[in-house]
Amino acid sequence: MSDTPAPPPTGPLVTRAGLAAELRAAGALSGETLLVHSSLRSLGWVCGGPVAVVQALLDALGPRGTLVVPTQSGDLSDPAVWAAPPVPRSWWDTIRATMPPYDPDLTPTRGVGVIPETVRRWPGALRSAHPQTSFAAVGPRAATVTDGHAEDCRLGERSPLARLEELGARVLLLGVGYDSCTSFHLAEYRVPAPLARVGRPAPDGWREITEVSISSDRFGELGHDFERDRPVVRGTAGAATTRLFPVADAVAYAEGWLPVHRPRVGDILLGGPE
Repeated sequence: MSDTPAPPPTGPLVTRAGLAAELRAAGALSGETLLVHSSLRSLGWVCGGPVAVVQALLDALGPRGTLVVPTQSGDLSDPAVWAAPPVPRSWWDTIRATMPPYDPDLTPTRGVGVIPETVRRWPGALRSAHPQTSFAAVGPRAATVTDGHAEDCRLGERSPLARLEELGARVLLLGVGYDSCTSFHLAEYRVPAPLARVGRPAPDGWREITEVSISSDRFGELGHDFERDRPVVRGTAGAATTRLFPVADAVAYAEGWLPVHRPRVGDILLGGPE
């Protein structure tokens, strides 16, 4: 056993009440619908961890507000496109035959952080039906946001993103950058974009369908220009930088930006989630 003492935790010390107050000061409004992309680590040392963060978000939104988070499960995809890490080609058929299908109550999130996973399991939370790009919501508008998420529409017109746009929802980037901003993907469905054949498990066996190909490539640059040209409310919560803006503003700006800065033409035969 090492005699080297463990380093002290890094601050600041963040509490539920303090974080809720900071979120309100940063612009979160009671009663609104808020799509949150988040990093627990960015906040500092949170007393109560992700549970305290979710409680603080719900406190800031109040009983009439609705909290929405991405609960993606991109690992429910074709092993042929896996790269982080890849698996041997000889495993592909077995993986396709035995991978459990999506279950909104059981399938864990992947790659979106511990805060969305906590929301997914929150009492009363609802989760949308798409097996790879679902969203979870808590609050009075949860069903409106999550219902009707089509199997062949990851982040387009028949997804929660379009419902959030219609509801006048806003995005909160809590300690993360614009590369996490899923709202930009809705714009990909409204400008010419390639199609992809996407494989995934289903209750009746392996299924392949055609979807719009999505990518967060250059979203950081897109976000930089968006913040330069459109009103974005910046603040702090704990040690994290916060950014608040309407979903509709982000989508509209991306619709004009993407065809100029990231033209994409033609179809591809096989593709998975990002």
